[in-house]
Amino acid sequence: MNRKYDLQTGPFRASYIGDGDPYELSNGHAIQCLPSRADHAESNLTGGAALETDPDVEWAGVDVGYSPNEGNLRAADLGLGERPTERKGWAKKAPRLVVEVAGVGQDEESLQEKIGEFFAAGTEVVWVVRLLGPHRVEVYEPGKPVVIRNADEELSAPGILRNPLPVMVFFQRDASHEATLRNLLQRKGFENLDAVLEAGREAGMALSVVTVLEGRGLEVPDEARERILTCRDADVLRRWLGRTGNVAAVEEIFAEPA
Repeated sequence: MNRKYDLQTGPFRASYIGDGDPYELSNGHAIQCLPSRADHAESNLTGGAALETDPDVEWAGVDVGYSPNEGNLRAADLGLGERPTERKGWAKKAPRLVVEVAGVGQDEESLQEKIGEFFAAGTEVVWVVRLLGPHRVEVYEPGKPVVIRNADEELSAPGILRNPLPVMVFFQRDASHEATLRNLLQRKGFENLDAVLEAGREAGMALSVVTVLEGRGLEVPDEARERILTCRDADVLRRWLGRTGNVAAVEEIFAEPA
């Protein structure tokens, strides 16, 4: 139960709050939410990019209003989970992972109450990004001690995120960009940038095999062409390139499975 408002239920209801109104609700009591400072806004954006692009994330949102009941409405700085299905009103199902950014003027009691309300609604983990003092993120899970991850450490959320994230994605654009690039490449089937470069080299080698054969006036059957151009085994491609100068070996290329 909310410590500030556990004596009586307040008069406000989630349905009274409109999109963009600067209020949250706790047990029917309105909590004003003011605009973010620049460092807070930047942390939301850089951290959000690295989180939203993770290959296992179905949906993520910024400042999404979650209202499990009419007396409570909370907006996570960043929330990850199932895509809300509500066409009208606030999201009902709490995000699996919540990120709260805490900077100048943070009310610690209110923050802890908010974390508790998210857990009561079903949230599995909350990360609190601390903008004041040493760069760090506090990890909250129901029934467990708080864990602090420092600037040189990583954050993980097994079952929610595929990849661990450096703490610094919330503090440095470069760290966010690196994590985001890795995530986007994985969404396209590449483990990392080196894998993309290797695929490019292999594709270039395959094209070279066909180009050399045709340059010698040889007709490359369609089936062989397809097999060569789709081959991504660098050793096979090197062997084929080495055979392009010998007519008998070329026939072997046409007949040989990749």
